[in-house]
Amino acid sequence: MATSFHVSLGSAQWALTVALLSGAVATPVLGRLGAGPHRRATVLATPAVVVAGSALTVLPLPLPFAWLLASRAAQGVGLGLTALMVGVARDHLPEERGAAVIALISVVSIIGAGVGYPLAAPLAELGGVRAAYGLGLVVTAVALLTAWRSMPEAPEGRSAHVDVTGAVVLAAALLLVLFLAGERNLWSRHLAVAAGLAVVAVVLLRVWAVIELRSTTPLVDVRAVRHPAVAGANLAMFVGGIGMYLLLTLITRYAQTPHGAGYGYGFGLTTFVAGLVLIPFSVLGFVAGKLTPRVRTRIADPLLLAGSAVVVGGGFALFAAARSDLAELFAAMGVLGYGVGGFSAAMPGVILAVTPKSETSSAMSFNYVVRSVGYSLGSAIGGLILAAGTGPGHLFPDDSAYTTAALVGVGAMAITTLTSLVLARRRSSETNP
Repeated sequence: MATSFHVSLGSAQWALTVALLSGAVATPVLGRLGAGPHRRATVLATPAVVVAGSALTVLPLPLPFAWLLASRAAQGVGLGLTALMVGVARDHLPEERGAAVIALISVVSIIGAGVGYPLAAPLAELGGVRAAYGLGLVVTAVALLTAWRSMPEAPEGRSAHVDVTGAVVLAAALLLVLFLAGERNLWSRHLAVAAGLAVVAVVLLRVWAVIELRSTTPLVDVRAVRHPAVAGANLAMFVGGIGMYLLLTLITRYAQTPHGAGYGYGFGLTTFVAGLVLIPFSVLGFVAGKLTPRVRTRIADPLLLAGSAVVVGGGFALFAAARSDLAELFAAMGVLGYGVGGFSAAMPGVILAVTPKSETSSAMSFNYVVRSVGYSLGSAIGGLILAAGTGPGHLFPDDSAYTTAALVGVGAMAITTLTSLVLARRRSSETNP
């Protein structure tokens, strides 16, 4: 992207960051709007904005990179659809079927990446970045048409008031968080500045929490979020998200490292072939998402979270111990996909067990914001570790840097497992006093 639009690599990174930022802010706003009487209009407007953003990425307009950032921000709004769909499923489907659909919604919102990359990569190689974004335009247009034909209205008697002040403060805080996650050079060269900005971000998040507690119609019900089960689930999602995205980025970067670069590793895969490495991630993630609703009739959701975290940790261990063959990367990616699929499918059950129906979209939207921030930090942490393992004058890190990053991921998943086990113990004590 930096080459296509003639910008620096740091500037090109904002094409990813700005989508995460707009999605993180839009998700709780859409969750609140979607809980009220304007749900259908909200659900239709969201993919419409994404379609408009996708069209901007395809059209040959002046100031191409500026237009690209604007379009990516519009596309990021679509990240808020997942929480909206969870609310729709819980309101309009029978409990047993609704639980299975909610689990699947949570899974497909992640594993879709494993389908999108292999499809977009050959288009990017043949027709450039705009051709790849053209695929996104077609997909989102289909989504808009599907929503228009099938989306029901929300139950009556709910408020759709949006806390604008809270949304602005949250946007400022998340902008700082995602900026710090993306600007790796700032941490390595200006640590004091980065630490100061991190403090400001924490203060803004604290101010946002106070605003929400005092609001009669908060953007996110912070009191509900502070419930031990919800808080524990969000902590598990945050730390687990760091680990999950860390391994995803490690494997894809490792696979594309030129084999003849003299570092003793790498496969030099093209963008298209590297995208194929994600197929096991999507396939096994989907399988886990389909199996989880059946398994949860016998095993509590927090225990499923813990088991899935162990599986992801196993993917890290596999990558750390065996990555000299491309088949081993496929295996590690498959293990990761299965763990992420199970984790994502079990997460809504933990949160919704203590959440009123009217607050479904709001509660899940906050969880998805936490997930987005965790993913961003996972990518940043991976980059920092690999940068620290890159010698002076070298383009690529030493092979040992990947092992170090994998061990950090094992630690993250261990914390996630312990957090999930604490949740399981608490639920057990509540159901069997």
